[in-house]
Amino acid sequence: MDYIGGLPASVPVRLKINSQSKSQGHDRFHVQYDTVYGDKVTAYLLIPNGNEGNHTPGRRFPAVIAMHPTIEQGKDDIALSAGRKNRKYAIELVERGYVVLAPDALTAGERIYPGHAAFNSELFYGQHPGWSTVAKNITDHRQGIDVLCSLEDVNPNAIGAIGHSFGAYNAYFLAGADDRIQAVVSSCGFSPFTGDPNPEHWTHRSYPYTHIPKISADLKQDQVPFDFHEIIALCAPTPFFSYAGQDDHIFPHWKSIGEGNQELKKLYRRLGKDDNFQSFIGAGGHDFPKEIRMLAYLFLDQWLANKGEPNQAGERVK
Repeated sequence: MDYIGGLPASVPVRLKINSQSKSQGHDRFHVQYDTVYGDKVTAYLLIPNGNEGNHTPGRRFPAVIAMHPTIEQGKDDIALSAGRKNRKYAIELVERGYVVLAPDALTAGERIYPGHAAFNSELFYGQHPGWSTVAKNITDHRQGIDVLCSLEDVNPNAIGAIGHSFGAYNAYFLAGADDRIQAVVSSCGFSPFTGDPNPEHWTHRSYPYTHIPKISADLKQDQVPFDFHEIIALCAPTPFFSYAGQDDHIFPHWKSIGEGNQELKKLYRRLGKDDNFQSFIGAGGHDFPKEIRMLAYLFLDQWLANKGEPNQAGERVK
């Protein structure tokens, strides 16, 4: 918390529906909702409209907040049919019977600062010099969970988080800060400092997006106060699915990633939740291939699809 600048309290839910359209199997709502410091988040809300797989009539849907990778189009990449190959996980999940919230992260999609390129965080740090984009994204995504919990169609006991690359680490950052997340899928987003040939990409760099400014001083001293398997550990024993590629050009240090996964597996085992942690390393690149996505969706189904709903007193029923 010290390094990312802390997390302010959420603001009340205020959801505005800008437009609605129908696709095969789901309704897509273009929405915006309030977040802290007068900002607003733009998002797609995808809701099954009849082809909802194994959904039982009268029961609410499980839900997922789906976070996009580093791409100018933001949410469009994962929630529209025009998205890239192996990136349309928001569409695939709503077709499996999940309510899906796919927000734009600040600096992407409809939240690019006017007159600036996508993923340029300079104006953000001009406005919030003691904060970080990591904390900003966690804060905005917690507001997204507030939105999901406010929907009559959603089972608030069955909310997961999924993302690839930039979206992946935003998913586990969120899960460590919000225990309403009941399952996490991370594709090509677990990148320990250990063994990383370019650890500076987490702080100041030539690319104008800065994640954690404060860690720059530590890196200059060839030291860090924490590593990323310890960040993931904050959400344990929440069910966690991790995938990495040995030919990943962005996060190439797959041996360190494997060692971090092994440490996490030991933690889950110590907590008596050995089955809650799954990790895979493939020979591919920085991608979210179909066979891995199918495994990830089965993992989400296992932990979310049959999750109990609150009783009349608002208590969770398993």
